[in-house]
Amino acid sequence: MLAAMDLADDLSDSPSPLPVLTVSELNRMARRALESQLPLLWVEGEVSNFTRAASGHWYFSLKDAAAQVRCVMFRGRNQFAGFTPANGDHVEVRALPSLYEARGEFQLGAEQIRRAGAGRLYEAFLRLKTKLEAEGLFDPAKKRALPRFPRRLGIVTSPQAAALHDVLTALARRMPGLPVILYPTPVQGAGAGAQIAGAIRTAGARAECDVLLVCRGGGSLEDLWGFNDEAVARAIAASPIPVVSGVGHETDFTLADFAADLRAPTPTAAAELASPVRRELLLQLGQLARQLHRHHARRQHGEMQRLDYLARRLVHPAEQLRRQRDGLDQLALRLRNGLRARLTREALRMARFAQQLVTPRHAVQREQQRLAALAGRSGRAVESALARRRLTLARLTSSLAHLNPDGVLARGYAIVQRQDGRVVQDAATLAAGDTLDLRLHRGRARTRVESTSVD
Repeated sequence: MLAAMDLADDLSDSPSPLPVLTVSELNRMARRALESQLPLLWVEGEVSNFTRAASGHWYFSLKDAAAQVRCVMFRGRNQFAGFTPANGDHVEVRALPSLYEARGEFQLGAEQIRRAGAGRLYEAFLRLKTKLEAEGLFDPAKKRALPRFPRRLGIVTSPQAAALHDVLTALARRMPGLPVILYPTPVQGAGAGAQIAGAIRTAGARAECDVLLVCRGGGSLEDLWGFNDEAVARAIAASPIPVVSGVGHETDFTLADFAADLRAPTPTAAAELASPVRRELLLQLGQLARQLHRHHARRQHGEMQRLDYLARRLVHPAEQLRRQRDGLDQLALRLRNGLRARLTREALRMARFAQQLVTPRHAVQREQQRLAALAGRSGRAVESALARRRLTLARLTSSLAHLNPDGVLARGYAIVQRQDGRVVQDAATLAAGDTLDLRLHRGRARTRVESTSVD
């Protein structure tokens, strides 16, 4: 009892007691610690307890012989997976380790999923692709155009493959009667790559067809691996016959696609790319025949019109001589009329010149008359100007007389000035005893101021 009391005292006296966390805070700290310490990684295992929720999310577990872990793959990620896993599938998941806080459960948030082993195959595919690309095996400049009208088609595929049925169905629809030669070969399994390459070389050596289709249906990366064989890619690149690759579906790519002259997304599309449409060819042929007929008819009509024109131009020599004589007569008549009109115009021109020709005496008389007229006009102009100047002078003289101060003085007025010559205008400025000068109309006078008054 004493020891327990001592321990309680020690805990109560501790300077920094541990914080008390809620379960939510603890789980949140654990999740953050996990996500910060464990990076995005690949995990391999067997799928179990797979469930697709109504929201589209996937929930499953990955297990091996000793342990298991829960996984979730949200709809935004699983729609790009390319397949839906099932219980028992062996897969590889690229995921971020985390903790589901609501339940405190450790789980993996899956970003990608692939079948186990597909990653290694894809890496091998990329290494081989890089190698062959560096050798120029996939150079676009080496790609050959397909013949527009192939006489025979060769097909490299398995006789039991669904791709063969798809190709033959498409050819029957587009170009019935087009000969087809099958070069049978397994398209998957051990040794399939070598057999596919051998069939391609056989087709090239026989030279029986104009276009070679290398095709098979869709499948996993392992199923299509025979078409990623280096021997297949080299056989396609070395083929003397243009090759169309139609392997898998639209999203599947193999080395055969890169080495071929043309890649088709499906076997059916390969058949469509390699063969023309019989119906369209017949329509084009009919259109060309109609164009040829119209061109021939236009040419025939044109030649007939040309023949008629030449026939009209064909004239008897006597008729040609008569036409030439008529032409000469017309020219002679035009020449005579032209000379007559020219002589008339020249006579009129000479008459105008004769009228304009004047003797020197007449010229002198005309100039004298012109000078007399100018002298009269000049005299009148001078008299008129002098009259205007006289009127102006009289007006200015009258104005000056009105402004002359002598005229004002003559009427009895006087100019009052101080001794210094300043004019007095206001009596208030004067004082008794001031001496002033008076300027009269005739003479001057001096006076003294006795008194002043301002009215």
